[in-house]
Amino acid sequence: MQHSIVNFLYFLNEKKNSKGSDSAVSNEQLSKILKTMAKQVIKEKTPSVQDLEKILRGITQEQPSQSETDEESKNELNIHGNEPITKYLQKKGYLKDDKRWLTNKGFFEIGQRMLEDIIQAINEGGFGLHETKNMGSGSTILDTTKKLEIGDDIKNLDIPKTILNSVQRSRHKRLKTELPIQLEFEDFEKFETREEVNVAVVYCIDLSSTMKYSLGSDEGTRIEAAKKALWALYVLNKKFFPNDSIYVVGFGSLASEIKQRDIPYLKTFDANDNFLHYTNYQAAFRLALKILKKDGSHNKRIVMITDGQPSACFVDDESQKNVILSDKPYSHFYKPDDVILAKIKNEREVKLDIRNEMVYLCYRYKQVDSAIDAKTLQEAKKCKREGIEIDTIMVSEEEELLSYVENLEKHLKGRAYYINPEKIDKILISDFISNKKRLLGSKHG
Repeated sequence: MQHSIVNFLYFLNEKKNSKGSDSAVSNEQLSKILKTMAKQVIKEKTPSVQDLEKILRGITQEQPSQSETDEESKNELNIHGNEPITKYLQKKGYLKDDKRWLTNKGFFEIGQRMLEDIIQAINEGGFGLHETKNMGSGSTILDTTKKLEIGDDIKNLDIPKTILNSVQRSRHKRLKTELPIQLEFEDFEKFETREEVNVAVVYCIDLSSTMKYSLGSDEGTRIEAAKKALWALYVLNKKFFPNDSIYVVGFGSLASEIKQRDIPYLKTFDANDNFLHYTNYQAAFRLALKILKKDGSHNKRIVMITDGQPSACFVDDESQKNVILSDKPYSHFYKPDDVILAKIKNEREVKLDIRNEMVYLCYRYKQVDSAIDAKTLQEAKKCKREGIEIDTIMVSEEEELLSYVENLEKHLKGRAYYINPEKIDKILISDFISNKKRLLGSKHG
């Protein structure tokens, strides 16, 4: 219970600024500042607090629009006086003087606003929770009722129906109904409840070098779009499903578990990172499986967020290596040394998941090497055998890359979500559970 309260802390204690000495910044101005902070924190090179001050000072000194009232304009001209904007944000709990400068409050506040923007952009629909067909002991009370059985909890007793049952029983037996009404065990009826559903989710985000490619329409990069989506998804989970277990895995050639609050600071790998910039789905699946096996939830899921096909896999022994070499004599294999592992741990504050094996590297444009394909599918099927569902979110403007993911999800009976950042208001969903494809469009699209 205490954990749940912590999860909701920044949602339950939101207070709208009102007139008074504490209302130095209007809600509109604060939204503008937080939006700018979000845009800056997800960049490949996160600016320092000092650089952030210059950026924020620039946006707050912009001329107010004609639609703003005189009072709002006055507010904006006298927001800070001589006090730095970042100092003001530190006092309000959004910022700290650190290279990873977002506080927990800032993280959730910005994530909440991202989530609201996404919800407003898509079609309105029914609000739903985790689906289940099982009736059982739970906190969700249904409209339907059933006879009370020995051992049942009476806290959800349907009093009117119980009394009505007693009256009907008396009439059926031609007995006179008198007050106080005499109840028998067969009269008692209780509301049914739906079985509580807790879910453990591992979000696997692609950190390979292609994720730093720019998107069209001046929308930033693929990794920035992926981080925004993951950030909003995490806040969504914590706000509406606080009892769920949420984990994050970042992967290139190797995978590592990421602290959830470090989502904005995730960086892609490049050629200077000693061959860590390839895409190894198998590494992500393997680490996710390891994490989920330790979690006690009955419902488990892996969600892959990626821009393309795998270009790396593990080689367990020399015999597997020799099989690949016999077919492709110039193949490249890689195993990071202790110096690289220590460097990544120091710079990124993550520990790469590596055993005593090599990584086979093979990038083929819009194609997947057969050995990598086989290893990827084998690892994914291990997850499925453990009862873990796998979904994939494709963030790319190249429609050809969707075919591999669709084929993978077809084998796994999962779902593939294709998001073209050029047309962000439309999402193609390939659902291999119901064998259907559908296009989800925004209400403005």
